[in-house]
Amino acid sequence: MKYLEIDPKEAPLPLLLEADPSDKMIKSYLPDSWCYAAKSNGEVVGVCIAKRIRDKTAEILNISVHPNHQKTGIGTHLLSFSLKKLMDKSIQRVELGTGTFGYQLAYYQRLGFRVESVIKNYFLENYEEPVFEHGIQHKDMLRLYLDIGQNSDE
Repeated sequence: MKYLEIDPKEAPLPLLLEADPSDKMIKSYLPDSWCYAAKSNGEVVGVCIAKRIRDKTAEILNISVHPNHQKTGIGTHLLSFSLKKLMDKSIQRVELGTGTFGYQLAYYQRLGFRVESVIKNYFLENYEEPVFEHGIQHKDMLRLYLDIGQNSDE
């Protein structure tokens, strides 16, 4: 497995849609983002999209691993690689949004992310189609953060 930074335009849309079901949302955040990828035999099997939102803060907007490669550690390695690359860009804090339940929340918490806030009705107001996981509709978004740099004061 090879981990590298690629042009966001090279991120396969079907892979991005695995983590974010809105083509419109993806197209809104992809420009001016950084894209980190996991490649196997020249094929992109995982992506992590991040964007600077403040001077020393970036937001992870999408992280996805192809279903055939999930639960193999690729996502964890890709996220670790991405965090290292963000630190190289002087990022000291990483934020992201996720649902209030489910696999993703536990995944991020295992990696040290903490809850910052709740955005009520986020999925209801920002997605044209309802977003379901395990038969339960996502309504609110949890904002999570992880301090990755020394002397993070944001």
